[in-house]
Amino acid sequence: MSVVGLDVGSQSCYIAVARAGGIETIANEFSDRCTPSVISFGSKNRTIGVAAKNQQITHANNTVSNFKRFHGRAFNDPFIQKEKENLSYDLVSMKNGGVGIKVMYMDEEHLFSVEQITAMLLTKLKETAENNLKKPVTDCVISVPSFFTDAERRSVLDAAQIVGLNCLRLMNDMTAVALNYGIYKQDLPGLDEKPRIVVFVDMGHSAFQVSACAFNKGKLKVLGTAFDPFLGGKNFDAKLVEHFCAEFKTKYKLDAKSKIRALLRLYQECEKLKKLMSSNSTDLPLNIECFMNDKDVSGKMNRAQFEELCADLLQKIEVPLYSLMEQTQLKIEDVSAVEIVGGTTRIPAVKEKIAKFFGKDISTTLNADEAVARGCALQCASLSPAFKVREFSVTDAVPFPISLVWNHDSEDAEGVHEVFSRNHAAPFSKVLTFLRSGPFELEAFYSDPQGVPYPEAKIGRFIVQNVSAQKDGEKSRVKVKVRVNTHGIFTISTASMVEKIPAEENEVSSAEADMDCQHQRPPENSDTEKNIQQDNSEAGTQPQVQTDGHQTSQSPPSPELTSEENKTPDADKANEKKVDQPPEAKKPKIKVVNVELPIEANLVWQLGKDLLNMYIETEGKMIMQDKLEKERNDAKNAVEEYVYEFRDKLCGPYEKFICEQDHQNFLRLLTETENWLYEEGEDQAKQAYVDKLEELMKIGTPIKIRFQEAEERPKVFEELGQRLQHYAKIAADFRNNDEKYNHIDESEMKKVEKSVNEAMEWMNNVMNAQAKKSLDQDPVVRAQEIRAKIKELNNTCEPVVTQPKPKIESPKVERTPNGPSTDKKEEDLEGKNNFNAEPPHQNGECYPNEKNSINMDLD
Repeated sequence: MSVVGLDVGSQSCYIAVARAGGIETIANEFSDRCTPSVISFGSKNRTIGVAAKNQQITHANNTVSNFKRFHGRAFNDPFIQKEKENLSYDLVSMKNGGVGIKVMYMDEEHLFSVEQITAMLLTKLKETAENNLKKPVTDCVISVPSFFTDAERRSVLDAAQIVGLNCLRLMNDMTAVALNYGIYKQDLPGLDEKPRIVVFVDMGHSAFQVSACAFNKGKLKVLGTAFDPFLGGKNFDAKLVEHFCAEFKTKYKLDAKSKIRALLRLYQECEKLKKLMSSNSTDLPLNIECFMNDKDVSGKMNRAQFEELCADLLQKIEVPLYSLMEQTQLKIEDVSAVEIVGGTTRIPAVKEKIAKFFGKDISTTLNADEAVARGCALQCASLSPAFKVREFSVTDAVPFPISLVWNHDSEDAEGVHEVFSRNHAAPFSKVLTFLRSGPFELEAFYSDPQGVPYPEAKIGRFIVQNVSAQKDGEKSRVKVKVRVNTHGIFTISTASMVEKIPAEENEVSSAEADMDCQHQRPPENSDTEKNIQQDNSEAGTQPQVQTDGHQTSQSPPSPELTSEENKTPDADKANEKKVDQPPEAKKPKIKVVNVELPIEANLVWQLGKDLLNMYIETEGKMIMQDKLEKERNDAKNAVEEYVYEFRDKLCGPYEKFICEQDHQNFLRLLTETENWLYEEGEDQAKQAYVDKLEELMKIGTPIKIRFQEAEERPKVFEELGQRLQHYAKIAADFRNNDEKYNHIDESEMKKVEKSVNEAMEWMNNVMNAQAKKSLDQDPVVRAQEIRAKIKELNNTCEPVVTQPKPKIESPKVERTPNGPSTDKKEEDLEGKNNFNAEPPHQNGECYPNEKNSINMDLD
């Protein structure tokens, strides 16, 4: 199972994967860990990433970039209209009112939604991860800015679904950074100690985000977030571009804004200059050749001038910092560390502003570019059963307050209730109880529209259906579960109606199941509380009360929204009265049943199933087209490579292995093929290139084989000769009665001699025949045949010459009290019972001619 974290940025993307050795950021096919968020459309296929960025200037109208912030927005959104002016490609309105991107693809005009464009980028990231991991990628965690609204988050999830990715969690950028920071820390305070407060600051290409997080051992809680969605590296680039546009207009009388290609080149050069100024304070040149009208332009800038130019942008940095400290009620001295990430934080003036605000040195222990992707991979690993990760609970925060509004049954006034305040713990669930006699509607919206960087305050309308009054005419109790899920999206997950029905006599088995219809508490309460506690445990927080029924001051008290918590004492008092009073007449018993109710959700931004399926099908077709085009290009490149390779070698190592006439003819064919490739064969089907390559290989392959054989044949002949000499020497030693081989049967040795003689004769014959052949003729024997002969010789001779000698049992020696003695037979030979044996020497040593005696030295 794959574990992948994707940091999908406005300008570039990073992919992190979990391996046995830890988290690793992987590289693309260009050995670059950074993949540009750029898609370019051509007449045959799409190019994505580095290849697409290389075409950004030459194919400006069909190259799409900086599209991340278009998610979940309508075409008439003021932000879209403002951004539209600075883009090289066309934005148009879709049928559903969303943002469409118009490009020329496959020589036809196509209109793609933002979800489709992001899905194309995710396709590339998925392919890169699969090539690296060598297995399919399905599960992933994708990062989003913390200020993304529900509509934008749902749009990103749709993009992931189009490409077949199962997004386990949409993770806020700052939360991912905090997880990457905290999970490796060994010195965090204990759970019962004061938490360590760390502020994370992230300034990327298009946005500025800050968050304050509290760390305890194995625990992370986001205290608050603040942001400026319109302050990032591209704003600093724009300042430089404006400056040099004005300078070139005065100095060279050139209007860079009149030509999009010139403007894009200027943006690229200004971005490079900005990075250079981060490490150099001296004057730095900016030179562009053939900028416009074949004119070269140049300029210069130093860090001091750049900071003066961007003074208004630098002032904006403090606003989110003040907002964060105000929200969290933190003091500067409460902050233990300030950690910065994001490419734009490398600008010295930005670092200085942040450090000055907090009055302490800023920390750069995290990789500024890869921290988000690594945090997402860690989250994915913790959610995956394939990896065991150190337990580390993550409690995120709701960035914007969310309220519910509903209509009363009998009044014109509306009821309003804020269900999730700003920086409320997430993911989190709450249960609200309504008294209703029919279907009713709830509308969710952001309580503070001015604080949301999105023009639409509404989140969606939720209609609870199939609600009816009780049989006795009373209103039904409807329990509605509202939730901010792991993706940070608000939903009404379930709704159920408490229905009372008469119970049969045999169904009534205990007093707990029988309750008076006027003083009844629904038995499903315990289950509901369990569910809420389970949901809250995901966020690592204390369980919330089951029902939040308090009304805000904006609306009159509502009898429909009740608090079961407040009704509990009344039920207890009623039960006490029943115990104290004398027995009454038996009342009818009732049974309480929970009836699940369907919920119809009408969200502000949600792709329909039919449209989503159409996008999935379209993406599949484009992936197949890209694959076919790649195969076609590979076939074309193979022909081109073969032409160049053989042309070089025909004038080099292959020259001796082809006759003069064939040499000239083959060179002519190679030249004709090269000309064909750049003329008629420039755009042919894959099969045409395959046929052309086969035509060349019919002539080229025999030449290549002759060369290879001439290189290998002497080596294997030498090896065969060595083996023949080895076995011939063994046979000669056997004939000379060498003790090493006297255990081998003569018939078997004859087989060895026969094999050696046959192989020797064969080798001499083929070597003589080969000597009569010229190098430009096919060889008489190939190296493979000689190796087969060596193997055959070894299989015949080796088992014979390596067979072990038979073992001879040694005499058994026994130790006696007077010294060693042999068995009975040996004692007889020493003269005790053998009268023919010569007497031993007096000193106990045997005569030299004694063959059966045993000579042993004893201490």
